[in-house]
Amino acid sequence: MRAWCVAFLAAASLALSGCGYNSLQQKDEGVKAAWSEVVNQYQRRADLIPNLVNTVKGYAAQEQRVLIGVTEARSRVGSIQVTPEMLNNPAQFQKYQAAQGELTQALKSLMVVVERYPDLKSDQNFRELQSQLEGTENRITVARNRYIQAVQDYNVTVRSFPVNLTAKMFGFQVKPNFTVSNEQQISGAPPVSFDTSAPAAPAGNAPPPQGQPATK
Repeated sequence: MRAWCVAFLAAASLALSGCGYNSLQQKDEGVKAAWSEVVNQYQRRADLIPNLVNTVKGYAAQEQRVLIGVTEARSRVGSIQVTPEMLNNPAQFQKYQAAQGELTQALKSLMVVVERYPDLKSDQNFRELQSQLEGTENRITVARNRYIQAVQDYNVTVRSFPVNLTAKMFGFQVKPNFTVSNEQQISGAPPVSFDTSAPAAPAGNAPPPQGQPATK
């Protein structure tokens, strides 16, 4: 009886291996590991932001709009709970990425503002923070690329015959990935204006050209 049990388990193991189950498990764990690194780098960036904002505030407290924008964007990112289930929820995944994209744009706006303050750019503390932030952005890019590749590899396996039959049987689903719109949002230049002049008067109330009488 014992020999039959061992033989059955061996046969079952070979069957699962042959139908792609083990491969699906390995690739699924690879996606989770790649995503964990993305989240880890996002968190590293979030941890740097408070010190960065406080340093800039010390030199440019009047730039409240940009400083508040960065703080609020970071808060929105922190309000989204990151769970393993997010990898199988395209809507939640997109929401998280949109929030990260807003934070990226807010940081870009902050760096544009910094260009107006030479003393701030020469501050050693700020320079160190900026260097750490730039390094983190590079790590985020690398982590995102690895995640994209891991998800692509996993999704191709899930959709390939005959492994797709095993995937359906055990609940393995196609996972969401970064989209072109994500990349466009993150790579686009932030709209920053330093125009502090009063808004132009409506066309109907515009003053007449010099030397000409006003029309009634």
